[in-house]
Amino acid sequence: MAIEARHAQGVATLTLCAPESLNALTIADLLALRQLLRTLQDDDAVRCVVLTGAGTRSFCTGADLKRTLPPAEPFARGTLRGRGADAERDGYTRLLDLSDLELWKPMIAAINGYCLGGGLELAMQCDLRVASERASFGLPEVKVASVPAAGGVQQLLRAIPSAHAMKLALTGDRIDAAAALRIGLVSDLFAPENLLPEAHAIALRIAANGPLAVQAVKRLALETAHLAPRDFIAQANLQWGLLRDSRDRIEGRQAFADKRPPQYFGV
Repeated sequence: MAIEARHAQGVATLTLCAPESLNALTIADLLALRQLLRTLQDDDAVRCVVLTGAGTRSFCTGADLKRTLPPAEPFARGTLRGRGADAERDGYTRLLDLSDLELWKPMIAAINGYCLGGGLELAMQCDLRVASERASFGLPEVKVASVPAAGGVQQLLRAIPSAHAMKLALTGDRIDAAAALRIGLVSDLFAPENLLPEAHAIALRIAANGPLAVQAVKRLALETAHLAPRDFIAQANLQWGLLRDSRDRIEGRQAFADKRPPQYFGV
C-alpha cells in the first residue's frame, strides 16, 4: 500500500491507498504511517491531519491477513524477556497503537466505507470521526476467537455509552452509519461525494485557531479526563498559564478588539 500525503492551508490529508484489499494494513504500511505522523507532528506548517481511505468502499478493514503473518517468536517468551515493542516480534497490534507517538495535533478520520476491526481502532485514535452515509462499523474479532488488541474495547467505552460499546464488542456485530451517528461514534454524516470537502472544512476551522491552544486542548482531553475535578481543573489552569503570555494569545485578543481575523504562528 502507498500512503498518499497532501498538504494545503495547514491541513495534511493522508489517504490509505489499497482499495483492492479494502485498505487493509500490513506491518510495512503501519511503519510508514507512523513515520508520516511523526514528521507531521514536527512540521509547523501542519495544524490538523485528515485520515481517509482510497476508493468508495472502505476506510480500513484492519490487518491484511494475507500479508500479516504471526511472528516467529512466541509472544509470551518475547514479552517475559522484557523487551519493548518490536515490529518483528509484536507486529501489527503493537504498531497500530499510536499512543507512544504523542501526537498532539488534531486528527480527523473521514470514514468513507467499511471501518472494521483494526480500521475502527485506528479511527477511534483520531480526535474526530466523520463518515459517509455508506460507512459501516464493527469490531468483529470475537467472531474469530480473538480480541481487539490495540485498545478497541477501551476506546469504544470512552467514545460511546457503555451499553452500546459492550454490545458491539461482545457480539462483533456491524452497524451502519446512521446507527454510528445515533450512538455518538461519529459526529457528522455526509453524502459520499461531500465527505472529504466537509472533513477539510472542519480541519480548516481547526487550523485557523491558535495551534498551541488546539494542541493543549487535545492534551487535556487525553491526559486529564479521568482525573478528579480538583486535579483536572489544576491541569487546565496550568495549560492556560503556559499560553497566557504567548504571542498567539496576545494576537487573538488584539484581533478580537480590531474586529479582524487573527494571524497565528504557533508561538
